[in-house]
Amino acid sequence: MKQKVAIIFTGGTISMRVDENTKAAVPALGGHEIIAFVNDIDNLADVIIDDYISIPSPYITPIMMLELSKHVMTYINRDDICGVVITHGTDTLEETAYFLDLKIKTPKPIILVGAMRSVSELGYDGPSNLVAAIRCAMAKEARNKGVMVVMNGDINASNEVMKTHTMALDTFKSLEFGPLGIVDDDKVFFYRNSTHISSHIPTEYIEPDVHLIKVVSGMDGELIEFLIARQVKGIVIEALGRGNVPPMMVPSITKAIDSGIIVVLVSRCPKGRVADSYGYLGGSKKLRELGVIFGANISGQKARIKLILALGYNNNYDYIKSLFEDEYYN
Repeated sequence: MKQKVAIIFTGGTISMRVDENTKAAVPALGGHEIIAFVNDIDNLADVIIDDYISIPSPYITPIMMLELSKHVMTYINRDDICGVVITHGTDTLEETAYFLDLKIKTPKPIILVGAMRSVSELGYDGPSNLVAAIRCAMAKEARNKGVMVVMNGDINASNEVMKTHTMALDTFKSLEFGPLGIVDDDKVFFYRNSTHISSHIPTEYIEPDVHLIKVVSGMDGELIEFLIARQVKGIVIEALGRGNVPPMMVPSITKAIDSGIIVVLVSRCPKGRVADSYGYLGGSKKLRELGVIFGANISGQKARIKLILALGYNNNYDYIKSLFEDEYYN
């Protein structure tokens, strides 16, 4: 008996074609039209086609991710479904994948997939990526590995993967650790497990008022002061190097923490984790002493997703600190 896979279509380049008037790609294809490009799909799997939404991924919000997570669970809870594939635009795909990984706890594979070329372009990569994602969702080796991203034959963990190039077919990479595995023709091979299993945050709510600031040379605290005045709930600072900031930012970071705003620190470097290595004003050790929470080696955009979920579940400082730090600093 063929395995049954649910495919949830949300839009993105995989569902787009170039409009004759604007000469630019726009949403156009539904799930059945995309599946029609997959040769011999009936012999591959028993697929359920779910045209959930069809929008570009810059339109996706954390609130929509929360609703998607609930929709995914309607399939995960079915005994006849072995896994779920979600088509998604590539611009925010890694954020949605990480959100789902934190929110959903299941042994069943959940695979996000997209395309870098629309159906109007030579080398439309949507069908081949989709086949690889379906094969991964069906593989028994893919169970208990969390949410994964399958693109260009590579299988990447949601907590590690990043879109690294604006147009290359192999844009999705785990820069520090490499892929979990590959899909080679009709075979799925795993080389390793994820570097860590993401914390499960069993929340039914989120706190979307969380903001990301990228640190640059000579930066002061003006942006942080604006967010304090707005009474936001959380700030992620994408800092320099090991987690350092210009000294002009420190008074505003202190003020934010004293105001009850959760501040999480990550690095703008694509590899490595933040650590309390530097003791000068603005150095990572001094920031940690102020109460800044360290976000280890996740990217700024993923730290924001994690904080959005964490604050929706429990806004206690100690809980959030343990969620971000326990695995790497204790």
